[in-house]
Amino acid sequence: MTDHSPLTPHYSPLTAHHKERIILGIDPGTAVMGYGLIKEIGSKIELISLGVVKMNGIDDHMLKLQRIFEKTVALIDNYKPDCMAIEAPFYGKNIQVMLKLGRAQGVAMAAALSRNVVITEYAPRKIKQSITGNGNATKEQVAAMLQNLLQFKETPDFLDATDGLAVAVCHSFQRMPTGKSGSKKSYSGWDTFVKDNTSRVAGVPKIKKS
Repeated sequence: MTDHSPLTPHYSPLTAHHKERIILGIDPGTAVMGYGLIKEIGSKIELISLGVVKMNGIDDHMLKLQRIFEKTVALIDNYKPDCMAIEAPFYGKNIQVMLKLGRAQGVAMAAALSRNVVITEYAPRKIKQSITGNGNATKEQVAAMLQNLLQFKETPDFLDATDGLAVAVCHSFQRMPTGKSGSKKSYSGWDTFVKDNTSRVAGVPKIKKS
């Protein structure tokens, strides 16, 4: 199984003449759905928004799916993202939990497809590796790295929000141009990003690889 794959025929790769794009990141869940939006401007990324969609008080699973669909469509209509990156469900032993997470992911994907938005899926380990350089990083470590990278101090109510933001940043790292001599480079993860952006990540805490 690959870490990421385009899931729509409308895919159009980032080319040299594209200077900006908005990426929506989604961390699907049936209790809380996290999301984050970033804007690429040349070789830089800026935070647009992050937050959570809560399903508190909704007992019916189908109504939760409806809320996920409606909120995802609302985010797309409001921010007009060029693409969406989504976290793949973590494979655990509880089949019922996996089934519900798979449905939540599928509904968010359907919402994006209904607006002809490009979708790319990333495995949880791939996201952590891209952001921190460590595929086994904790949610707190991912959040701390994102706060330093994107220069925001707000602490979301749920780490699901920074998880959603992490998916968007991970997607950006896969194909972000360096802006040097008109060349384009894809970053395979945090380590390669740091080499070309030392001034931007000054003060970011290093995370030991396990």
